Amino acid sequence: MTVENFDPSQNQPKAVQPNTTHATKVAPDMGQGSGTRIGFISLGCPKNLVDSERILTQLRTEGYDVVNSYEGADLVIVNTCGFIDSAVQESLDTIGEALKENGKVIVTGCLGAKEDEIREVHPKVLGITGPHAYEMVLEQVHNHLPKPDLNPLTSLIPDHGVKLTPRHYAYLKISEGCNNRCTFCIIPALRGDLVSRPIGEILDEAKRLKAAGVKELLVISQDTSAYGVDVKYKTAFWDGMPVKTNMKVLCEKLAEMGIWVRLHYVYPYPHVDDIIPLMAEGKILPYLDIPFQHAAPRVLKAMKRPGKAERTLEQIKKWRQICPELVIRSTFIVGFPGETEEDFQLLLDWMEEAQLDRVGAFKYSPVEGAVANDLAELIDEEVMEDRYQRFMQMAARISAERLQARVGSEMRVIVDELNDEGAVARAYTDAPEIDGKVILGGEFDVEVGQMVWASIEFANEYDLYATIVRDENDEIEDLG
Repeated sequence: MTVENFDPSQNQPKAVQPNTTHATKVAPDMGQGSGTRIGFISLGCPKNLVDSERILTQLRTEGYDVVNSYEGADLVIVNTCGFIDSAVQESLDTIGEALKENGKVIVTGCLGAKEDEIREVHPKVLGITGPHAYEMVLEQVHNHLPKPDLNPLTSLIPDHGVKLTPRHYAYLKISEGCNNRCTFCIIPALRGDLVSRPIGEILDEAKRLKAAGVKELLVISQDTSAYGVDVKYKTAFWDGMPVKTNMKVLCEKLAEMGIWVRLHYVYPYPHVDDIIPLMAEGKILPYLDIPFQHAAPRVLKAMKRPGKAERTLEQIKKWRQICPELVIRSTFIVGFPGETEEDFQLLLDWMEEAQLDRVGAFKYSPVEGAVANDLAELIDEEVMEDRYQRFMQMAARISAERLQARVGSEMRVIVDELNDEGAVARAYTDAPEIDGKVILGGEFDVEVGQMVWASIEFANEYDLYATIVRDENDEIEDLG
């Protein structure tokens, strides 16, 4: 759809449950024909994607080739997700497909922590490891596929390692595990307690990524706000200078690299207030991904979520006063065990006041081992679906109103892809794969990863439609 034929009155379809595991990533062909070939499939969230990149980097360092088909592989690795039942089923189905098409499969990732559950369905897998068990994965590969002869002149690995994202953006994981004990979540059981990466190691990786052409860093962890708490915010050294292991210092140092820095999975702890001025000054993107999950006090208590809904509203107002351009995205759970209609209405009222820019929701799904399953009787599926639709209709209306306010403005955007209709880009308001897009219909004179200014012409519930800004000589105002 181009700007010329965009219909702002076009009806949107009924809300559909979002993809809980993000896009499946199949590692592309990599190697020089060593004859030792591995297929790799990565499921789950960006944190899992980073794990996959680390494993692939080590495989390539040891000389293994990577292929993107079952029939061309001597062995297949599946990096699984085990967060909710639908993700578990997707992982089990993918393992089954790999076994059927190839026969030699190693399983790793979150679902790997439940080895008995996997072997009950797929007893023929060669080996199983849990999340971020890089060395164990390599050991299992060695057991079934000996290391190839390595020619260092033809098997060079870039300094930034193997990436499964496009060249212009990359995920930067700053910690493993989580200290929270939310009753609906089993991540601590799968990935353990919080372990912060050394700040110097993170900054070194960011520096390498920038040198490789990355223009946007997406900072991720299970709880980004808690970075450094496990090491008591100790002082380390980087580039010969003392640096404290905490969220603010990390953001300041990343900001000095002169590329987009986007924060994901931020809990609304009080010290998040210290980050907002950095956004107002243009040092990091004015974007926060905060998984609020609910707003009714009774439900939040049952979830064991930190913070209070009223205080969070005050925080949001304060943040927007300091940084009016701030965009907030969040996710919520509807139909949590014991949620009443009154609880749900409190959530809707909170949403109306909070006016969040980007919102996703999930109907509660029982996860094996989650405390929440036994807190109260599960909500009837019809009731849950009704609440989900009402919630998403409100979220879509708020999103449409906030995007409509951007019509007539100019925004800096980064081009993600080109297709038959033109270019697809994103502004600072949108993270890849989970938020909206800026559609540049009919615009072909740009490249993927290029940054340009765009004039916003139309908006719908989730996306913006724009044309590229050109100067008096009809030249693109290129920022790339």
